Amino acid sequence: MENKIILKELCYKVNGLLFKTHNELGRCCREKQYGDFLEELLTRENIAFEREKQLPIKEIDNQRTNVVDFIIDNMLLIDLKAKSMVTKDDYYQMQRYLKAGNYKLGLIVNFRNLHLKPIRVIKYNS
Repeated sequence: MENKIILKELCYKVNGLLFKTHNELGRCCREKQYGDFLEELLTRENIAFEREKQLPIKEIDNQRTNVVDFIIDNMLLIDLKAKSMVTKDDYYQMQRYLKAGNYKLGLIVNFRNLHLKPIRVIKYNS
């Protein structure tokens, strides 16, 4: 079995921008402020993205949607957080996002952490 890192180059670039956002704004802003700053950085770097994209959650109800903070280059999902800790519910929510949009990788980014550690959520074929 090959050991591959999913979306290696894209993640490397995006993680750099996430760390820059964290370093510039610190730990006490709201999610929207982090999103606005990240949007500016992505635009400057000419990285394609969609912000606050609605994803239908089909297994629950065709009428319901959830909103993911960023879809980067139509491949990578990013969910921004600004709270004391990431919970299992946040992880499961990202799994639903991945399944709903048929994406392979998501990052949960909690800017309240002293040291930024994006959590990678991988969609496994089921």
